[in-house]
Amino acid sequence: MKEKQFCPFCASALVTRNLDGVERRACPEVSCGYVDWDNPVPVVAALIEHEGSVLLARNRAWPEKTYGLITGFLEKGESPEEGVVREVREETGLEASIVAFIGNVPFFQANQLLIAYHLAASGEIRMGAELAEIRRVDPAKLRPWPFGTGIVVARWLEGRGA
Repeated sequence: MKEKQFCPFCASALVTRNLDGVERRACPEVSCGYVDWDNPVPVVAALIEHEGSVLLARNRAWPEKTYGLITGFLEKGESPEEGVVREVREETGLEASIVAFIGNVPFFQANQLLIAYHLAASGEIRMGAELAEIRRVDPAKLRPWPFGTGIVVARWLEGRGA
């Protein structure tokens, strides 16, 4: 994400300051006191089983052979459970129910905290506008990748004894 340039309260140009040993963007106006703590963003992640396969998706902005799980930002007033079911419906057109909580996975590269669930889905796939492609993978052939939602896949496979 792009670094914030201006204070959201007084519109002063932010400066970098050392606060408790950490470089932070902060407002230089003493009367304002705004600090951008740059906290991780909560993101829900869905490992979806549909008709015996796990669904992997390729976002339109991603390179041709890059796939991941369905993810989305948690919205204000929404529980993670509500958010993950909503994201599955919006991105795939499928109705889904939560089978199990997989866990929380830090995704440091994107400054996100992935809140991951295993879902069972039914219905006909209708890709949302953000997706370029959906790939079906037999769970026995699913292989995790070393970052982001790949860690979620690894945890799910470990839980299955794979």
